Amino acid sequence: MAERSTAAVDVADDSGEQPLTAQADQSTADGVAQNRERDTDSDEAQESTGPGGSAMTSPPELHSGHKLARRYRLEECVTRLDGFSSWRAVDEKLRRAVGVHILPADHARARSVLAAARSSALLGDPRFVQVLDAVEENDVVYVVHEWLPDATELTTLLAAGPLEAYDAYQMVSQVSAAMAAAHREGLAHLRLNPNAVLRTSTGQWRIRGLAVNAALRGVGSETPQRTDTESIGALLYAALTQRWPYESDAYGMSGLPKDIGLIPPDQVRAGVHRGLSELAMRALANDGATASRHESACTTPEELVKAIGEMPRIRPPEPAFTTPPDYQRTTYQQGTYGRPAPHPGVTQPVSSPPPPLQSRTGKTLKWAVSALLIAALGLGSWQLADALMEQGGKADDTNKTQTTDGDDKSVNKPKPVKPLGIEGAQEYVAEGDAQHPEDVNLTYDGNASTGWRSNSYKDGPDIVIKPGVGIVYDLGSEQEVSAATLSLRYGGNHTTVKLYATDSLGSATPLSSMKELGETTTNSTSAKVTVDKPVKSRYVLVWLTAMPYSGHDSVNYSQPGYKQAITELKFVG
Repeated sequence: MAERSTAAVDVADDSGEQPLTAQADQSTADGVAQNRERDTDSDEAQESTGPGGSAMTSPPELHSGHKLARRYRLEECVTRLDGFSSWRAVDEKLRRAVGVHILPADHARARSVLAAARSSALLGDPRFVQVLDAVEENDVVYVVHEWLPDATELTTLLAAGPLEAYDAYQMVSQVSAAMAAAHREGLAHLRLNPNAVLRTSTGQWRIRGLAVNAALRGVGSETPQRTDTESIGALLYAALTQRWPYESDAYGMSGLPKDIGLIPPDQVRAGVHRGLSELAMRALANDGATASRHESACTTPEELVKAIGEMPRIRPPEPAFTTPPDYQRTTYQQGTYGRPAPHPGVTQPVSSPPPPLQSRTGKTLKWAVSALLIAALGLGSWQLADALMEQGGKADDTNKTQTTDGDDKSVNKPKPVKPLGIEGAQEYVAEGDAQHPEDVNLTYDGNASTGWRSNSYKDGPDIVIKPGVGIVYDLGSEQEVSAATLSLRYGGNHTTVKLYATDSLGSATPLSSMKELGETTTNSTSAKVTVDKPVKSRYVLVWLTAMPYSGHDSVNYSQPGYKQAITELKFVG
């Protein structure tokens, strides 16, 4: 199967919205994903699986670190729902992040998921998040897809407000054209929502979940083209108004007021582009907008593409340029220091120098000043010669030893600080699962762009489900540790770091048996833990007990939550 860049994918929505059309026996599918880390989705867990029958087969017992086909290492579970689970994983062969959907081979929808994934992979359209592999192996069916670290969901974009007219125009144009191409190949989405539409860092719009998500959820439609067209209309409506065009709230947006029906976007929010407002109404299931507007409804993505082509093209907004400040001449450029610049053509008066001292008093004063200067030079020369002779005498006396009296302040000079080398490190696991044990060596590799990170947690800033997370460092031999300096990735709220002296590199020694060396709390991306009374130890535990909240981190493949990452760590003695 064709390989693409990388992409983020998941399956569960947090909207709880019902399918836009009735479900039927046929089910086209796709693998849509959310960029969030949660073990379960309580809203979606109660949703019906459709006429395909109950699919609540027990999901395989999987955990972080498990490998599929000796290649795909599971990293983080992003969805566990309805008998299947979705994971962020690493393709160890190609060294890249991927997404994986996993369900038991005896799951009621396992066959349809495999068929949908293979059909989607054959499309090969770069406007869709690509399916990279679809396999049945060891009583498990899994689908591997791209993971886009630089892409942002439409849900996240709309959380900040409606899109500008040009951005909304680009979104509906690209999504409609992509879905028209998919339907020409007999593929439908059926769960096209703000979680399934992504904007990359280059401004391109991509769709995730073609075919696989509907198969995973057992969603079908007797009119798949009408269903996807209506979904595109809902996306455009939401992009223009930041409102979901139905009565129920969904995807972090409020629904429309009850008992007023579907009203055009330009009646919901002032300043909405008239052409885009009418286009959204033509795509939604309302038989062609309102009575005062007689455009025909768009029932297929192809018709929607044609309607967009007939619209006047919306141009990007002109870049805003700030007026530069008036040019200011400095006193340096004027050739003066604090005096105003002369006006051209104006002759400046030249100040005459003071007259010389010609009187008897002036002559006497000049001779007195000269005599004082000669005396000062003679005295300085004599003192310099005396100091040089004394220094030479001390240098010759090599047999004498230097002594200091009790008031000499040199004995109170602080002990020089020396950096301590790190011979190795290992993640300390007090309870539950490890975080990312394979990355601990990145915390002392001298590269601040790499590091070790914790998982993302729902509760915080104090870690609730376990005593803490951290790393034990091996200093090679017993060293007197006086401080540790940490470079962190996430700031905000507060990060609490503790140091412990322990007697082994692993997790065998309990925290209660360790000696606490120091503690600090910081709100920034750096922390320094100072040891009040330096203690000699070969092994030192750096322990995090509280972490700040941070959003989605595409560089670190990290979901929103309470988390922290150590990019560099140094010990001094």
